[in-house]
Formats: sequence, C-alpha cells, structure tokens
Amino acid sequence: MPVLVITGTGTEVGKTVTTAAVAAAAVASGRSVAVLKPAQTGVGPDERGDADEVARLAGTVTTLELARYPEPLAPATAARRAALAPVRPQEVAEAAAELATEHDLVLVEGAGGLLVRFDDEGGTLADAARLLDAPVLVVASAGLGTLNTTELTARELRRRRLDFAGIVIGSWPSDADLASRCNLADLPTVTDGRLLGAVPAGAGACTPADFRAGAQRWLAPGLGGTWDASAFASAYAP
Repeated sequence: MPVLVITGTGTEVGKTVTTAAVAAAAVASGRSVAVLKPAQTGVGPDERGDADEVARLAGTVTTLELARYPEPLAPATAARRAALAPVRPQEVAEAAAELATEHDLVLVEGAGGLLVRFDDEGGTLADAARLLDAPVLVVASAGLGTLNTTELTARELRRRRLDFAGIVIGSWPSDADLASRCNLADLPTVTDGRLLGAVPAGAGACTPADFRAGAQRWLAPGLGGTWDASAFASAYAP
C-alpha cells in the first residue's frame, strides 16, 4: 500500500514542511498525492490547517482532515474539552486506505510525536501505522536534545515492529552550531536509521515555486530527491 506515515519527535520540528517537501517531490515525479491529517488542533473552522499549508507549498494534492479541534492541545484532550468526537486509529487507517485506491502516494501527517493520543483509550498514530502496515518517517530537530527524543522514537517503532523509514531533519539552520553538525553523524548511530534529508530552516516561507524547486534537493532518493547524506555530513563535519 503506497502510504507513508510522518511523525515528529515533538512539536515544532518541521513536520508539516517536511510533509510538503515529500509531497512536492512526488508530484514533480508525476505521482498523484493525497495528504491526510487525522486530527488538526489549534485552528478555527475557517482557518488554514496543516494540510492546507502542504497543498499551498507542494501544489496539486488531495487533502483530507478527519477532525478539527479549536485548542492547541493533544487531539484526545482537545476533543474532550470541545465535547467533540475523537479520531480513532481505525478511522485513520480506513481513510488512508481509501485514499490509496485513487492516489499513488498517501502521506499521513500526525500531531506532535508518535505516541500523542487521539482518544482517551490511548489510540495513537503508531496504532494507525500498524493497521496500515505502513512505514513511518521521523522528523527530528537538528540541535542539542534531538538524540534522546529521536532514539526514543526509533526504539518505540521497533518495539512495536513498525517499519522505521528513516529521519529527516525538519529545520536545518543556516548557521549550524556544533551540536547540529555532530548530530549528522550521531543520529544514524543512535537510531540505527538512515538520514533521508534536511529541510532548510525557513523553507515554509519560500514562495511555492521556490519551495517546489528546492524540495528534491532537500530529500534523499528514497523520498524522491537527490540529497546525499554523506556529502551533506562531510560538508558540515565539525
């Protein structure tokens, strides 16, 4: 099934921009793409959500939200406080599977980290990935602290016997500090996973045309791009 689940190691790590880059690279290669946002929190009924931002940056993609909650909280908490129905992992899996019947690639963008709860029964994005038997791409931050959160995410994926696709650094700084440069070597070591890209900080502020032109340069061939992890790490070697 052509589904890729995209999670972060936490909030504000560049997950939506990374999702947009993966979508843009796929569209550029001629693939039809759908983006599923199971639970959008922190936006009003008429405001633009993450899926809308992916479409703005990536181009012609199908977008679908399953639920939207007004407060910027974990989906289960936001649903409870708004007295709205939560999203269940089974619903996420069914929606992604349906989109996959009409698209070459379906990107499922989570909310925050892998184990953020969708419902009060403890359903998570990891559960949806298991139901879909889909690989999970982890978006991580670049600097100090990322080794711990990324390794924990990778360990949980393996504990659940999920397919760990690799890591994309969601916001690579223009003036990378020592920790960020060291992490290019350390992230694959501590996670036993592949680095599959580095999206420049501020990429989301690019014009859509510039974003689409750059997306393939930011992602490795496994994600439809031309980015070379070894060359990138060598260029920033401390």
